Amino acid sequence: MEFKDKLKEKRLAEKISQSELASLAGVGLRTIQNYESGARTHISMDIVIKLAKALNVSVSELLNDAEIYVAEAYDKGGERDADYVQHLVSEISALFAGGGMDPDEKSAVMSALNKAYWDSIEENKKYTPKKYSKEK
Repeated sequence: MEFKDKLKEKRLAEKISQSELASLAGVGLRTIQNYESGARTHISMDIVIKLAKALNVSVSELLNDAEIYVAEAYDKGGERDADYVQHLVSEISALFAGGGMDPDEKSAVMSALNKAYWDSIEENKKYTPKKYSKEK
């Protein structure tokens, strides 16, 4: 089940409207509408944390491991990094499609790949000319 479906399911279970959830979480109504409809594909961990608190659930009840990695990438590096991590996650998920791997092992592999991605980003920063560097 995707984030958009889990969000709507949890909201309906709490018997609250989209506008009530937006108010409780301190986000705009349009944000809730876009997440539930799937119109907004990049998920911010900050917003997910607010939504989880408002719905009295854990973040892991709203996001699966892959979605968490993509949301963290979005928060760290914006849409470009989120797209890269999403692509990486989908490619790796295809490797697991045949089954046979324990969920804990699968999570460990995903975590290791996520770490390798961010380590490579950090390593490559030293090759970026100062005028293009985001850090000041």
